[in-house]
Amino acid sequence: MAMERNEQLHEEAEEALDQINKKTGRNMPQAIATGAALVILIVACLLLSIDVFVLLVVAFMILALWELRVDFATVGLHIPVVMLWICSSFTLIATYYSPYHLITMSLSVIVSIILVAIAASAKLTLGNRLSLAVAGKLSNTDASARLESSYNHDGGEQHHSRLSHVAVSVLTVLYIPLLASCIIIPLTFNDHPIAHAIMLVFMPALSDTGGLFAGAWLGKHKLSPRISPKKSVEGLIGSMLFAMIGSFAVFIFTYDPSLQTSRWWVPIVAGILIGAVGTFGDLCASMLKRDIGIKDMGHLLKGHGGVMDRVDSILMSAPFTCALLWVTGL
Repeated sequence: MAMERNEQLHEEAEEALDQINKKTGRNMPQAIATGAALVILIVACLLLSIDVFVLLVVAFMILALWELRVDFATVGLHIPVVMLWICSSFTLIATYYSPYHLITMSLSVIVSIILVAIAASAKLTLGNRLSLAVAGKLSNTDASARLESSYNHDGGEQHHSRLSHVAVSVLTVLYIPLLASCIIIPLTFNDHPIAHAIMLVFMPALSDTGGLFAGAWLGKHKLSPRISPKKSVEGLIGSMLFAMIGSFAVFIFTYDPSLQTSRWWVPIVAGILIGAVGTFGDLCASMLKRDIGIKDMGHLLKGHGGVMDRVDSILMSAPFTCALLWVTGL
């Protein structure tokens, strides 16, 4: 009797988990395990030194650029990933170590745009690793994207002009190294690098978590059903509330009581900004994936898809969080 009862409870638990997975669109046990591993990795880097954290950001951006390289290639668009790796790494590291952070970032991005545009116009491809990666991506992609891929038929690259490759490559510079520089710059002012890193990286992640749970349990009103059917107004509110609570926690444990009294409104603004802009970043990524015809940007993070699926909201909210911290003197 007890064995039958245990089997029944086990089946009910599996059914409940399946329902949650379907509603969230993720394998939740995998997502939680991966999220915990990422938190441990980031915290360990912050405890070692801010320099190590900067190198971690560079590493994540390198992986994100490779994912974008494969994703764009599925529809015949080519970005010069090696040049992007070099320019992005230089931009982020130079922005951090230069005494003139903003000037260095601006000049590095301008030079990156020029070099990447030149490299994109050449359309050089080395080896067959990209072809294998695209083939693997297309095996999990819908039929229309497979037909559009330049790796499925001869002359496919003629569907796009040289200018299209350059335009997509320049967009990538603005999306990755420019926005990622806004994660680096707050580490350099007002002597609160760890608090700023937490605000920039963990608050968008916490916002995503709040939106996920609020949308799964309370979501009834669709936010943008054509772009992302699982996004809801309730999820957006949950994202803002979770980011707000997290921002208050960082605020209380970091700053002096005098600043807490005079800047009490900052965590509220931060929560609204991070929740709203982070959700917008998710929608932009969803729109890009829908146009390309893929489900996830990559498969490096179990339960989360690719690196780009995890950092899109972080990148999009970084300039707003950076500006808020700088303007308010925090």
